[in-house]
Amino acid sequence: MQGRTRLFACAMRLFLRCFRLGRRRGRSKLLKRAGELWSYGKLCAKSLFYNSLTNSDVIIDSLFEPIYWLVDHVTRWFGVAFVCLVIVLTSSIVLIVYICLLPLILDTYSPAWIIWHVCYGHWNLLMIVFHYYKAARTSPGYPPQMKTDTPSVSICKKCIAPKPPRTHHCSICNRCILKMDHHCPWLNNCVGHFNHRYFFSFCLFMTMGCLYCSISSRDMFIDAYNAVETYYQTPPPPFTFKERVFHKCIIYLWVLCSSVALALGGLTLWHAILISRGETSIERHINHKEKHRLQKGKVFQNIFHYGRMNNWKVFFGVETKSHWLTRVLLPSAHPPYGDGLTWTHSPTATRRTLLAV
Repeated sequence: MQGRTRLFACAMRLFLRCFRLGRRRGRSKLLKRAGELWSYGKLCAKSLFYNSLTNSDVIIDSLFEPIYWLVDHVTRWFGVAFVCLVIVLTSSIVLIVYICLLPLILDTYSPAWIIWHVCYGHWNLLMIVFHYYKAARTSPGYPPQMKTDTPSVSICKKCIAPKPPRTHHCSICNRCILKMDHHCPWLNNCVGHFNHRYFFSFCLFMTMGCLYCSISSRDMFIDAYNAVETYYQTPPPPFTFKERVFHKCIIYLWVLCSSVALALGGLTLWHAILISRGETSIERHINHKEKHRLQKGKVFQNIFHYGRMNNWKVFFGVETKSHWLTRVLLPSAHPPYGDGLTWTHSPTATRRTLLAV
């Protein structure tokens, strides 16, 4: 009897040991399996986003992609509103000049100054209206969609089409633009090869017009501001309703023109520097990165730079001395140099040759 009891106890102890060992082996297998699945999941995730060219710039662009998408769509839908805002603000300034400033000029200035103000003011207004209309309505230029013999430097990842030199894709227009500079929401249009001159001329003459109005109305602004300061005195000054409106219109004109002249003047100066270097806004960024990428001992050279004066001649389409008057200082709808697809050589430079890169 005791022998059977001992045998039964030994069998139970052996069974319990095997059961515990099986549980330990099951746990280890389960943990090992979970570790394998976790490693496999990380490998799958990395394989979806892996790129040998990935760097911090690519990661930052990926993180900001939703913001870019939002800006592109907002700019696309609000472009018409921005154009209407430009027209309304410009029209309001012109109306104030005709109603408030011009009568005072005709009554108080000498005949020589009257002729100067009337001629310069209307010429400046004509240049602003002409170049703004042409910049907004002229197509910036698009590369052909059909397969041609036009040389290309790369393939657009979004259009899946060849990109000629100096061509870039506009995410707002959703098209490739020849010699693209930027997308201007105030024009509701891209600034490219065929309307770049109109855009710069509009910025230049708008700055000149704002400076002209700001300088001409400076004394009137000081008088109007001092008058407005006395509105809340006791007793109030005996200004009529018409005089109060006149004071506020002069202040509005001077503040708006001075602000636009300061902001737009800086933009015009920046584009003038780029034109002198033979670059667009996009090419400035690309060339700056290319200079830092080159190793020591190598010098980066912009192959689209013909020299400062030649760059301006090519930009304005000046071929003779008379063109500075007829094509720069007067409204002119002449096309730019070249077709924007190929860039071979400068029409004015003789010792520089451009390559299509």
